[in-house]
Amino acid sequence: MKIQWSLIAGLVFALLTAIFAVVNVDPVRVNLMFTQVNIPLILLIVGCTLIGGIIVGSYGIYRQYKLQKELKFLSAQLAQIQSETGYTFPSPEVKADDVPKDTGDSDLPTS
Repeated sequence: MKIQWSLIAGLVFALLTAIFAVVNVDPVRVNLMFTQVNIPLILLIVGCTLIGGIIVGSYGIYRQYKLQKELKFLSAQLAQIQSETGYTFPSPEVKADDVPKDTGDSDLPTS
């Protein structure tokens, strides 16, 4: 559900950015330290939005990689500790309350 809301929020942001960019089509002067360039404001807005998206996406990929690396390390550490101590996780026991009871309302013929 969180992914759907993120997608909807991203689409709304993209729509608002597109509307804002289309309204602002006047040329502007951009100072690039060594030179100045006149470009339409729409290209500047869309370009800055794309650069921001690339930066955020790159950070997300980096964070995901870092978390996967940590997970792999912790899994190896857990396996080492288990092999050294001989500990195994207890198997979940089935309780009598968890077993569904036959109510006799089944449509299947009984033999």
